Amino acid sequence: MGRPESPPDPAAGPVQRFAYALRQLRREAGGITYRAMAERVDFSAATLSESAAGERLPSLAVVLAYVRACGADPGEWERRWRDASEEEAGRPAEDEEGVTAPYRGLARFEPGDSDRFFGRDQLVADLAELALDNRFVAVVGTSGSGKSSLLRAGLVPALRGDAWPGVRPSAVRILTPGEHPARTHARALALAETTGDGDTWVIVDQFEEVFTLCQDLAERTRFLDRLPAASRPGGGLRVVIAVRADLYGRLGEHRGLADALRGASLLVAPMSTDELREVVVKPAAAQGLTVERALTDRIVADVSDRPGGLPLMSHALLETWRRRRGRTLTVKGYEAAGGVRGALTQTAEDLYGSLSPEEAALARRVMLRLIVPGEDSDDTSRPAHRAELDAGGAVDTAVVLDRLARARLITLDDDTVDLAHEALITAWPRLREWIDRDREVLRRHRLLTEAAVAWEQLDRDAGALYRGRG
Repeated sequence: MGRPESPPDPAAGPVQRFAYALRQLRREAGGITYRAMAERVDFSAATLSESAAGERLPSLAVVLAYVRACGADPGEWERRWRDASEEEAGRPAEDEEGVTAPYRGLARFEPGDSDRFFGRDQLVADLAELALDNRFVAVVGTSGSGKSSLLRAGLVPALRGDAWPGVRPSAVRILTPGEHPARTHARALALAETTGDGDTWVIVDQFEEVFTLCQDLAERTRFLDRLPAASRPGGGLRVVIAVRADLYGRLGEHRGLADALRGASLLVAPMSTDELREVVVKPAAAQGLTVERALTDRIVADVSDRPGGLPLMSHALLETWRRRRGRTLTVKGYEAAGGVRGALTQTAEDLYGSLSPEEAALARRVMLRLIVPGEDSDDTSRPAHRAELDAGGAVDTAVVLDRLARARLITLDDDTVDLAHEALITAWPRLREWIDRDREVLRRHRLLTEAAVAWEQLDRDAGALYRGRG
């Protein structure tokens, strides 16, 4: 008789809750053994047992096999798996005792994080005032200056609050362009234009993707035409976009954008010393923690000379919190984490060094697939579908993705994988070396990927295939 499984705690988070549900399903199927289950599907008894252990979220393929072996509905369990995956990817960091971190690390702040979003009060007020005076506004800043967090945890809560009576939006929609912005967001924009009383606010984060990811010029033009037209005076739509500074000039290529943004742009400047101190001290204080004064001084000094250094500081703070002494964040813990200049590299290298050679090769492949080499601009990130990253070999891609996500190097969102932050591109020397070595290969691969997608969308029309020279 096999050793009994230790029961997962359904209150301990999405992974253990999902494992608990899997075990309950097996009990409802009559307590079928894993060996009997393995005879019905293409996975071993050990793999099926591990999927319900609660240590990590199993891959979707294993879950569906487990469910089929128990005679349950795969469609229902796929939805449950995706919900658990999304919840796990978006959870704030916790320590081994389940205590939630006061810092976000590389993750951006979301509207629900406004209670720990500090240091930007004046910038939020300036942005809200500009957005109320203009129907189309651009927020411009370097990568790592905090544009996404400013919009999501600053502007959105301000609009929904009581700071500007009578200005509450009828709806707020947040989107990122992606590779097919006109097609992907047509419905959302149509709904936004027809929402009832009051203005609908459309916030377009990472607007540079219109130029870096969307290579279909006709689709790009349709999307760029739509936004200024829909936000003209008399309409019910207001638009706020965030765009990376090195690609801000590209907005001038479109006359409608240039006209709409005349006098309506906000440049995100580096934080002042006082603002940086708020970012360090106030999230900790909100949880009853203290930060050594010497540590605050050290972090402020380390980040003040680093444009776009906010994500590096946030990651260093998260790792320092993990190494806290009692309820105090210390200089010693900060130095052990690697500081602003080395914490991210140390985290990435620790994870990479823990992988087997096969897993490390797959991790390298995954990370490179999430990069778009810049052409007269900085390299940038790109989201990728999980199917594109599946190596199909002996290494379980889902396991490697899970390891990368738990190290907060990537994010997993439904069927999409993305870098946790573009800061990784310059802050992790190993990744930088990979990109520089394979730059031309990455460009060619991207062209082939786009061609394959277009071929599928054209019902595999033979005329749309690449042809050799003959």
